[in-house]
Amino acid sequence: MAKILVAGLINIETTLRIEDFPVLYQPVRFPFWGVNTTVSGVGYNVARALTVLGDEARFLALIGRDGLGQLALQSLEADAIPRQHVLPALTQTPQSVILYDGSGQRAINVDLKDIQEQSYPWAEFESALAGCDLAALCNINFARPFLEATTARGIPIATDVHTIADLDDAYNRDFMAAADILFMSHEALPVAPEEWARRILKHFGPKIVVIGLGREGALLVERRPEALVRLPAVFTRPVVNSIGAGDALFSAFIHFYAYERNAYDALRKAVVFASYKIGETGAAAGLLTEAELLAWCKKVRQP
Repeated sequence: MAKILVAGLINIETTLRIEDFPVLYQPVRFPFWGVNTTVSGVGYNVARALTVLGDEARFLALIGRDGLGQLALQSLEADAIPRQHVLPALTQTPQSVILYDGSGQRAINVDLKDIQEQSYPWAEFESALAGCDLAALCNINFARPFLEATTARGIPIATDVHTIADLDDAYNRDFMAAADILFMSHEALPVAPEEWARRILKHFGPKIVVIGLGREGALLVERRPEALVRLPAVFTRPVVNSIGAGDALFSAFIHFYAYERNAYDALRKAVVFASYKIGETGAAAGLLTEAELLAWCKKVRQP
């Protein structure tokens, strides 16, 4: 069991299934069983996935002093995620609304409320970091001050900057520069993923770069030993909603990499984990235990 610090967003997520994009105007719709509300957010998704996989996730987050914040705390307790570092420091709990169709396309709307103007107590962070094997620092403002301190303690940093298109992106530059393990999506890249990964290695020098390629799988690039390989997507069950696929890929990768330090094998398993996860609606739903995942890895064809 690895001890992994997770610092990131927790929000209340409402998903709405639609027929297709673009959405045509209708004054009223009745999508029976098509509207669902759950607790989500990148930090919560990662903490929950790591917990289901068997790790000790020390989750640092900020929630609101409102009823939705209480709902978040109830979900943490139900999911056996320790809540002592989840602090009610916001006026309101962040929320998201996600439209998705049957093909896996989604449109994500996130209302962060006032979280980007808030800081996280330093003593709480230091207490949670002690003894950790790895830190998953999500690209939220309150986690930014933790980058330098985590590096100074010799603890590897994993982060996901999601949709990125510029090496000098002002918001994500600090996270990319500090990361030992750097994840991102292919969706907005200005060049081919392989070329982008080479530029990332030259510019920032992370140990590992993973670019999620959606239905095409994922690209893995390692600095030493030098490696660049695409892992194709696999089929486990029909896609319901692709939201949370990147968080699932990231979580399973760092779970296995923390144990084995084998990036290729970790990503091979993570691709299966993400494939199974998108067979359910919510971003934090559809997660396999490690034993279940290893069983699925034997069922699907992989390189």
